[in-house]
Amino acid sequence: MSRVRWKKKAAAVLAAAVAGTAVWGCGTGSAARESAVRGNVVTETAQKGGSGNEEMLDLSQTERTFAQAPAPAFTEASGTVYIKGNQVRLRTAPSTADDSTIYGVLNQGAALTRTGDSDDWCRVSYQGQVLYVSKTYISDQALSSGAPAPSQSSSAAGTSSGTALSENGSQITVDPSWQFADYSAIKTGAAVFYRSSAANRKEITVCVNAGHGTSGGESVKTYCHPDGSPKVTSGSTVSGATKASAVSSGMTFSDGTPERDVTLALALVLKDKLLASGYDVVMIRESDDVQLDNIARTVIANNTSDCHIALHWDSTASDKGAFYMSVPDVASYRAMEPVASNWQKHNALGESLVAGLRSAGVKIFSGGSMAMDLTQTSYSTVPSVDIELGDKASDHSAAALNILAEGLLTGIGNYFGV
Repeated sequence: MSRVRWKKKAAAVLAAAVAGTAVWGCGTGSAARESAVRGNVVTETAQKGGSGNEEMLDLSQTERTFAQAPAPAFTEASGTVYIKGNQVRLRTAPSTADDSTIYGVLNQGAALTRTGDSDDWCRVSYQGQVLYVSKTYISDQALSSGAPAPSQSSSAAGTSSGTALSENGSQITVDPSWQFADYSAIKTGAAVFYRSSAANRKEITVCVNAGHGTSGGESVKTYCHPDGSPKVTSGSTVSGATKASAVSSGMTFSDGTPERDVTLALALVLKDKLLASGYDVVMIRESDDVQLDNIARTVIANNTSDCHIALHWDSTASDKGAFYMSVPDVASYRAMEPVASNWQKHNALGESLVAGLRSAGVKIFSGGSMAMDLTQTSYSTVPSVDIELGDKASDHSAAALNILAEGLLTGIGNYFGV
């Protein structure tokens, strides 16, 4: 009998087993798999040929054993487990004998809620479904790049070349072992560390991220969230999208000045003020172009700094005033790591920055915040904020930038209580 005919026969036998066996049945069929395409898993078509993927049984083996194979027995279990490997298949039944059971795939680091265990399978709850994952591809520890996420300390962090951050002017490149580093698509550039020489050095490192300024960033896509789930708000990328531009090119001010030039000018002013006030500084960008996308910038901040401040102006043209991008009040988003452990810190830093700007006389938009699902926030493990300092109609003269930098400095001091 040909392999194709045996594949059809295996599918028919499995369908009968699912219909009659409570342990295997989980109420998911083609409709559930179609919903997965619209959600945060990748379709079977997209995952074919992926590395690290669970192997399908050879159909000659299926011919010999599948029809007689009993359903595995599961014991109740609980807790969080993590995907180990890329393009790992979630299944609607604990069997690799037929591809009709494939619900979708997830990549390394995705978190799942365990509900049961058998000898070879882990039963999990995901997107409201009861699904199964081969235990070969499950870890009890959070994983990225095949290793637990590194501890993050600004005082102990170093660059991928091993240079300690105590050295003024040391370059920081993305270390492949850092958590989420493998999600970045553009990461060949380097940030620079500056150590304050002020007498009142605070031993606090601020990552200053001049928004935009990565050539080719819009032609490359990265995942909006580390678990592959869709965006919960619209913005430069629509709600429901799972991927966004690695770095956008930014807008152009009403006088023709590119936003990237203004964010860089403010970053340089803020750097000088921070160093003079005793803060150490990580500068993501100090030139027209740095080959670091939004995830790479965030990963660098996570591993070197005590906070991450990205400087931007909005694309409207009403001189609307400054505000920060707050973490959306959406339960699923706030429950996703690392957002779950850090969103309150992000919002607290944003409130402090807006208060500092207000005290400097800067115009503030509405209540000072706008909820936005950002790649930066989704991957940040330190207090992190995208601060919008006006829009394309706003004054961005040297005098205006100096006032903005003073307000940000005050806000940073208020946040850290120094």
